Amino acid sequence: MYLTFVTFLPLLACFVMALMPRENTAGVKWFALIVAGADFILSLPLYFDFNMTTADMQFEYIVPWIPQWGISYHVGIDGISLLLYIMTTFLTFISILASWEVKKYTKEYMMAMLALSTGMLGVFIALDFFLFYVFWEFQLIPMYIIIGVWGGPRRIYAAVKFFIYTAVGSLLMLVAIIWMYFHFHETVGVFTTDILLITEHLNMTLDQQKWLFLAFFLAFAIKVPMFPFHTWLPDAHVEAPTAGSVILAGVLLKMGTYGFLRFNLPLFPVASNEFLPFIAGLSIIGIIYGALVAMVQEDLKKLVAYSSVSHLGFVMLGIFAFNHYGLQGALLQNLNHGISTSALFLMVGMIYDRRHTRLIKDFGGLAKVIPMFTVCFMIVTLSSIGLPGTNGFVGEFLVLLGIFQVNGFYAGLATTGVIFAACYMLWMFQRVMFLKIENPENEKLTDMTPREWGYMAPLLVLVFWIGFYPTPFTKTFDASIEKLVHQVDPKQYMPHAQGQHAAKLDRHLMQLKFEQNGKLN
Repeated sequence: MYLTFVTFLPLLACFVMALMPRENTAGVKWFALIVAGADFILSLPLYFDFNMTTADMQFEYIVPWIPQWGISYHVGIDGISLLLYIMTTFLTFISILASWEVKKYTKEYMMAMLALSTGMLGVFIALDFFLFYVFWEFQLIPMYIIIGVWGGPRRIYAAVKFFIYTAVGSLLMLVAIIWMYFHFHETVGVFTTDILLITEHLNMTLDQQKWLFLAFFLAFAIKVPMFPFHTWLPDAHVEAPTAGSVILAGVLLKMGTYGFLRFNLPLFPVASNEFLPFIAGLSIIGIIYGALVAMVQEDLKKLVAYSSVSHLGFVMLGIFAFNHYGLQGALLQNLNHGISTSALFLMVGMIYDRRHTRLIKDFGGLAKVIPMFTVCFMIVTLSSIGLPGTNGFVGEFLVLLGIFQVNGFYAGLATTGVIFAACYMLWMFQRVMFLKIENPENEKLTDMTPREWGYMAPLLVLVFWIGFYPTPFTKTFDASIEKLVHQVDPKQYMPHAQGQHAAKLDRHLMQLKFEQNGKLN
């Protein structure tokens, strides 16, 4: 029940906020901030109480929902989802703190942010396909509203494009879920949408795995986004308000990589191996293409958006290395991208609030005027590049180490992305922070405020914490990685759980048979 409470607390707060007077903007902001902060604090015990020696689901809670169809409210968390869950509560708090300047429909904005938080959290804990799909689609609505109402001049176009891309991609995933639902009944004799049961007991031919893999692949590849399904992302980032960009980069994109780890690899292990060259090729193209396109951008926000395409290519490459180093690097890089790119979007938002422009040519010489901002911007820039001592280095190094064990040529091509990242990020930093001050408007800028320090300081701490001592983060998913490596081994065609967790799954399966058939089979 604790996991459920943390997940639905922001949504419950929306109903309370709906009763608050719209004119009380200060009260609405503080209420949303307190709820988001409390939700983050409440999520921390999940880390401290988490048993890091097992790959089993923890904090599980399951109750029948629609028993005649085998649908249940089943939630739980493991090493793959734990840090993503906590990062979601953390970035929601950061985003609301960074939204203090929102003046239009403030109450509705804060309600949308809190509802979005519940939708995202639900995706990471859902252990029932029906429940997962409900959360997956639900989070589209508040993000669509945030972009469409509080975005830039082309906000409607960007919001509709974001919604259509994601929704259409999800339709094939829904078809695949329905197929597995009936196929499981044909082979096992039980109707169920339980993810763990289907993963452990569903038998499929290689051709069936391939088609289902592709159905799930489209939904998750669009969300990541992988090349060539990335075209919605720059528009969404550029038009979204600052907090919307933070949530997009920090959480929503991670739902795509999480989907590959939770579904594609364990459900379709043989097909995953078959599609390795295809996925690796798209990932490497995304790494290089994203970096080259970022290099020619004149809009700061669009540059950071295309850098996400490049960085998420590293994550996908690590996932499909199918070894401990690659998967460890992919999971860590998931967190690193959420930290570093969110920080970049926040700093672009700061400078936009002061100058009302994001064009690189409109800046220059800012280091002389706002030195503290420059120092922070330099740190997150170097983090995005992957400088040793920052969080970005650890994740990229592990990914390259993992993919090198699979194919040295892949690793060599991917490494060029690191070089290109240094080129476009340092060139951008030079043009914005140094050179001469040619625009008088730049001489009037003010440095960072205490509120801005409040949401930037935790991100900067994490940059160096993970860079120098990543163990508290990597140890949370080591056991889950070992299980995943075993599951995706092509020699282990039908992976089965072991020990107490296997017995628990079997008891659940027998209980379903008893409920649906009236007797034990």
